[in-house]
Amino acid sequence: MKLTRQEFRDWPHKSITLMGMSGVGKTRLANLLRRRHWFHYSGDYRIGTRYLDEPILDNIKHQAMQVPFLKELLRSDSIYILNNITVDNLQPVSSFLGKLGNPEAGGLPLTEFKRRQALHHAAEVAAMRDVPEFIGKARTIYGYEHFVNDVGGSVCELDDPDTLQMLADHTLMLYIKASHADEQALIQRAESSPKPLYYREDFLDSQLREYQQTCSIEYVAQIDPDDFVRWMFPRLFRSRIPRYEAIAREYGYTVTTDELAKVHTEEDFLALVEDALER
Repeated sequence: MKLTRQEFRDWPHKSITLMGMSGVGKTRLANLLRRRHWFHYSGDYRIGTRYLDEPILDNIKHQAMQVPFLKELLRSDSIYILNNITVDNLQPVSSFLGKLGNPEAGGLPLTEFKRRQALHHAAEVAAMRDVPEFIGKARTIYGYEHFVNDVGGSVCELDDPDTLQMLADHTLMLYIKASHADEQALIQRAESSPKPLYYREDFLDSQLREYQQTCSIEYVAQIDPDDFVRWMFPRLFRSRIPRYEAIAREYGYTVTTDELAKVHTEEDFLALVEDALER
């Protein structure tokens, strides 16, 4: 959605999609806006509670069945397992996505890893296609004036022009670009605490070949899962930047993490968006 400053000011029910790598401040900003008149739609929360709920629970049950005590309780329906996913705790989604590598170190075989990656991709597309419906629900059911779509860091990898166009038709697309200092901080954070990530399959295949050649590893089962994530993250980060920039050029606008750091109120945010519209 392309707007002038005045059109944005006059927009009675604002809807904004926040894009950017995990850690740039999307959820912090969405939480700030949620305290006012904004409905916070978390793409990752929708993925976990609607589209991956059953696969996530199946994975947890599979792990629980390896414990004899829990196995008997589950088989006799003496206990049941539920997800406790919240907007601020998406660990079950991350755990399901998993890491590639040695099973004895918590890694997944390549076939299973790719299966989960494909499920996540389909779930993310579906969650984004739900946005127009939730824009309506935010007003008619919950009484919110405005809507903020807090998307996952992998939304730039959907490779689904129809979904991006749909988001652009219903929301103002805002890309939060990490400054050089923030980019380095995000990379360092990923190295110190490697977390599961989504990769495009062609990107994964090419990087996996390079990693195995560089580290002289013949089989995926020999890969240290955390080491692979540490190796991959900077490459993934840099591969996503031009994708985000292309989306912002075609459908929306760009602000920086330095600019976002100065946002402390709804008024600050609205002023920042207006400045972005004018650039």
